[in-house]
Amino acid sequence: MSDEITALLQQADGADPQALSQVFARLYDELRALARARLQGGEQTLTPTALVNETWLRLCNGEQPVTLESRRHFFASAAQAMRWIVVDHARRHLAERRGGAIVKLELDEGIAGEMRSEELLSLDGALDALGKLDPARRQLVELRYFAGLEFEELAELTGRSSRTIKREWASTRAVLYSLME
Repeated sequence: MSDEITALLQQADGADPQALSQVFARLYDELRALARARLQGGEQTLTPTALVNETWLRLCNGEQPVTLESRRHFFASAAQAMRWIVVDHARRHLAERRGGAIVKLELDEGIAGEMRSEELLSLDGALDALGKLDPARRQLVELRYFAGLEFEELAELTGRSSRTIKREWASTRAVLYSLME
């Protein structure tokens, strides 16, 4: 399926907009499950369907549609778009004067169990800082947390061993803790 997705993405880059729609349709259920996992028990006004649809709009219908080269690139871009959407949503809630709602987001093995909007914005700032230090580690967090990929999937996508990914994940979480403080 990965080769099929890559072929469709290459067609989409060759000015076939229907190919990108086919990619999205084939991966929709997987994206929706990822979005549901990210939002489980959290803010009820942002639904998994809304998150996936907004992700689609950001990837495909923005001012400059994203050129996607492979299944890995698709999920990396989707994870980054989901991050931006969730953070924007948290910012809007903080801007409201009638009490910001709590957004429950669980980072694997918990950077934080329940993250309020302020904490989510702190995580976003930490990810930006991490991206300046090590873009690959920032992408690891986005793929693991926002796209919900397992270690084996990350290993396959990045071409590194699962053991290496687990080791990088542990050290990256420690760096994020310090950046968030």
